[in-house]
Order: sequence, then C-alpha cells, then structure tokens
Amino acid sequence: MDNPFQAISDAFQPEYRVNLSIQRLDGSIMLTLSNEKGVAAKRMISAEQRNDPKRMSRLIESIKFGMAIEQGHSAMQILAAMTDGADVKKLMAQPAAPTWRADNSGLAVGI
Repeated sequence: MDNPFQAISDAFQPEYRVNLSIQRLDGSIMLTLSNEKGVAAKRMISAEQRNDPKRMSRLIESIKFGMAIEQGHSAMQILAAMTDGADVKKLMAQPAAPTWRADNSGLAVGI
C-alpha cells in the first residue's frame, strides 16, 4: 500500500464515490463517501494516519465497520468476519436484518 489515496479508493469503489479534499495546512484530508442516496460517511484523515500503512489499513477497516453498523448489521457478525479475515464488503452487501418488528399488530402502547 504505497499510495494511501489509491488504497482508500480501492477499499470503497465502486460501491461509493470517493472524494478526498485537503482540509488543513497540516496535511489533513477529508474523506467523503457518497452514493445515489447521498453522503454515506465523512472522516477526517490526519497526515500521520495517511502516511502510515498500518494506521491507514486500520482506518479503512474502522470506516467499513462504522458504516456497516449504521446500515443495521450486527457488530458481533462484523467483528467475527473481520477476525476471520472475511471481506466486510461482502457482509455489507447482504441486507441487514431489521431490528424492529415488521408485524406490529401485537404491540400495545400506553401514554
């Protein structure tokens, strides 16, 4: 992973449009991931993270993990997949199980 910009693009394309923009004079960049539904994630990446391949790899995995949780996937399933070396992209491609009951007829609400 010699080129951190290429590593970021490879990690999220073609599912997301990847936009990288310089934010500060210290070399920090803003990563914006978007798709047809809008902005999916925004993260600030420091120069230190960008220039350290190990930190860059952890950052990419962290972003994928956060996005999967936001999409409703189980944190435990994602962590297990990451631990087993599975591709988190494949897990995210599967529809998330709903966390609410589709049949609300048995629910009672009182005020």
